[in-house]
Amino acid sequence: MQEGMFAEGLRDDGLPAALSDPRRLAAVAATGLMDTGAEDAFDDLAQLAAAVTGCGRAFITLVDEQRSFWKSAIGVPDRPLAERQSLVGETFCSFLIGLAGQPFIVEDAAADPRTREHPSVGPTKIGAWAGYPILSPAGEVLGGMCVIDDNSHAWQSAELGTLAAMARAVSNEINLRTTLTTVQGALAAAQDALEISSKLARSLQDSLLPPALPKVPALETAASYLPAAGGSMVVGDFYDLFHAKGPWWCTVMGDVCGKGTEAAKVTALARYTLRAEATQHLSPATVLGHLNSALLDQRKGERFLTAVYATFRATPGGIAGRLCTAGHLPALIRRADGRVREVGRPGSLLGVLPDVHLSDVRFRLAAGDTLLLYTDGATEARARRTAASGERPLFGEDALAAALAGCRDLDAQGIVTHLGELLAEYSGDWASDDTALLALRVPPRT
Repeated sequence: MQEGMFAEGLRDDGLPAALSDPRRLAAVAATGLMDTGAEDAFDDLAQLAAAVTGCGRAFITLVDEQRSFWKSAIGVPDRPLAERQSLVGETFCSFLIGLAGQPFIVEDAAADPRTREHPSVGPTKIGAWAGYPILSPAGEVLGGMCVIDDNSHAWQSAELGTLAAMARAVSNEINLRTTLTTVQGALAAAQDALEISSKLARSLQDSLLPPALPKVPALETAASYLPAAGGSMVVGDFYDLFHAKGPWWCTVMGDVCGKGTEAAKVTALARYTLRAEATQHLSPATVLGHLNSALLDQRKGERFLTAVYATFRATPGGIAGRLCTAGHLPALIRRADGRVREVGRPGSLLGVLPDVHLSDVRFRLAAGDTLLLYTDGATEARARRTAASGERPLFGEDALAAALAGCRDLDAQGIVTHLGELLAEYSGDWASDDTALLALRVPPRT
């Protein structure tokens, strides 16, 4: 280690002086988590980190003056509580402490000058390491959340963004527990917990969606994610748009059964599986079939999802592609003259049975045409006013098609915005389910 890396310098043993900071050690002790058993709240997040990054190992650690204690350890054999730790000098967690709240990212540990002489690289087979600090409310570094790849790993921004969001989630979980032990008043504590839970859920939900759609040549693109009113759980609605290979692009809209961390795990698995398979296969039915196999292999049929997936390329006349639906609502195509039709044959749910029935349907978009993908939150939005029968009728597929038909002279963003406003007006801004919309439009010729 080089002393210049750390603002507070080094101890006599060559480790960061910040390890011995009394304020930091007091904050670690105040968590009450050192030398405590594994808990689902932390294991779930560590498992999700491993799934999102494709790494074999993931850890959530708390670090005192001498030890790095593994509150969660994924991808290593179970150990007695007394052995769920390592000396701080034998782990990269000391870098997180010395860097005072900054992440520590290594793509090739054996080649990186910061780590190549570290004693843990060879014995523990560290090929690549990515870690983010776990912070107290005052900013003391309590430990870290990290993933370890046996091989070198070129970390992607989406992977690191998700890992950072989950490290913040761990920090907030720990800090919430500490706060609840010191703050009096059950009502005030419950309100704080609900607010933090909502922020964590939305932060994790956002990390599972693309921060912005890529620019596709000769195509307008837009998407929106409308959270359910009062929702504080991560749900399984997701969408994506990405380049596959050559002239081919792919887009997907999906809905995972259930909510919470388990749904987020399946969402992460689905997105990364689809992106990987898209580089190998141009048939949407083939790609979704492979996703079905991955879900059964890794999730054992415990969660299912629906999806509509399309592969397309630019042509002299607009867009040509193929689309497959797997238990999902059909896509809608709006022609430039306002006509709307459904596209996609009904197909099997994914993640339930090994044999699925999926088929591709060809489609074309000419100048001024739009393809709309959506989740059932759009069609199942309930009216804000009760009908004479006492029921609150659903918005419905016919109304959505009619609303799309009325989007005259609107670009892709205008269509998504207009439909979102109609749904909000219909439900009185009280959506019972999250709603995702994604529009692809060929610009009209000028």
